[in-house]
Amino acid sequence: MAPPPKIGSRKKVRIGLRRNARFSLWKSARRITKCVIHVQASFNNTIITVTDPQGRVVFWSSAGTCGFKSSRKASPYAGQRTAVDAIRTVGLQRAEVMVKGAGSGRGAALRAIAKSGVRLSCIRVPEPIPIVYPYEI
Repeated sequence: MAPPPKIGSRKKVRIGLRRNARFSLWKSARRITKCVIHVQASFNNTIITVTDPQGRVVFWSSAGTCGFKSSRKASPYAGQRTAVDAIRTVGLQRAEVMVKGAGSGRGAALRAIAKSGVRLSCIRVPEPIPIVYPYEI
């Protein structure tokens, strides 16, 4: 006769597979040369999404995931750190930038993208809010 099953016994768990984790191996495997960088700067947060030319998301980062909390998420420094985090992880060469929103992190994020060595083919700003952009394309 078989022993009764233990209460709270271990389940089979695959190593390296977690539900809500982003994998460093998966991130480093997806190196692309051309991409579109979406900068969404609200009054509460700055979100940067890196997509391939077809629109599939390769990587995303926000000020909250970079460790900023509450009102510091909307600061220009948080936007800069978020942009650097997104570009460093993916490893880009050429990019288009789409800027959306009126938050204070959008100018700093754009400056960080330009300083990182990524060649910008165009910058699209749908809203009529000016950006102070000291670099030439």
